[in-house]
Amino acid sequence: MAPKARFTRARLQEAALALADAEGLAGLSMRTLAAALGTGPMTLYNYVKDRDDLDALVVEAVLAEVKPSRPRGGTAADWQAEVRALVEATWRAVRGHPNVIPLIATRRTLHETTLVWAEDLLEALARSGRSGADLLVAFRTVTGFVIGFAQAQLGPLSEAPTGDHPDVARAQALPADRFPRLIEIARAATRLGPDREFRSGLDILMAGLAAGVRPA
Repeated sequence: MAPKARFTRARLQEAALALADAEGLAGLSMRTLAAALGTGPMTLYNYVKDRDDLDALVVEAVLAEVKPSRPRGGTAADWQAEVRALVEATWRAVRGHPNVIPLIATRRTLHETTLVWAEDLLEALARSGRSGADLLVAFRTVTGFVIGFAQAQLGPLSEAPTGDHPDVARAQALPADRFPRLIEIARAATRLGPDREFRSGLDILMAGLAAGVRPA
């Protein structure tokens, strides 16, 4: 009989995400994760085979936090509400771990956590009547919006609370006759805030998805 595993995948995910949140991705390694778990680095190789697998732990941990307010499995008429609920829940999870956003954008994992997340979103989009290539494009568009928006929010304007933010000052110092729109959105970013900005973008995305539904 094989010995009982000392650590569960969920426990490894939790510890890896805590390290990434606290120390950044540069502070996450086999050595630091082993120390956080109270074991030796070589022990971890029984669970995590390489750096890619270590990074996958963190991505899985974030997506495990996606808890949509709307349950899966509504009627065809509910597809927009389902998609919106999943997208907003994904945004909340991703936005809560800004250090991990680069990994979410670049790492792929076939762990059940991420597969279930993807399947739920695909199922909701499929209720709009999409299939095949249309379903693929819709899925890529939605996930690209969430991740791309999160990456954009890593920028210095993302948390600007007032017009005193240095990047706003730099934008306002640009020649107004050449860059009036850049000045305009720099000011708007300080007033709107990332969550309201995200939801406004999601409104545009959902309107486009609804307009692209082909009549039955």
